[in-house]
Amino acid sequence: MHGVTKSEVIKRLKRIEGQVGGLLRMVDDDRYCVDVLTQINAVRAALHRVEEHMLRDHVSHCVADAFVSGDVADQRHKVEELIATIGRMTR
Repeated sequence: MHGVTKSEVIKRLKRIEGQVGGLLRMVDDDRYCVDVLTQINAVRAALHRVEEHMLRDHVSHCVADAFVSGDVADQRHKVEELIATIGRMTR
């Protein structure tokens, strides 16, 4: 992961960590179920944005580097890995 992406991902994950802490407090305080569910959805959406950010970085650097290298085996490996990763992300 490249420096800018890494710092952005860390910043986002720390924010998500705070959101999860808020969820724990909401449950502990017996907050209204719909409010808790709304916050769970917000955390899920935030994680999805981190996932997209990391995927974009991976394609822009790791996958692109494999194609620039000319190593056909590495190219195939990166494409298969990418397909499997996207498959897991869409479940």
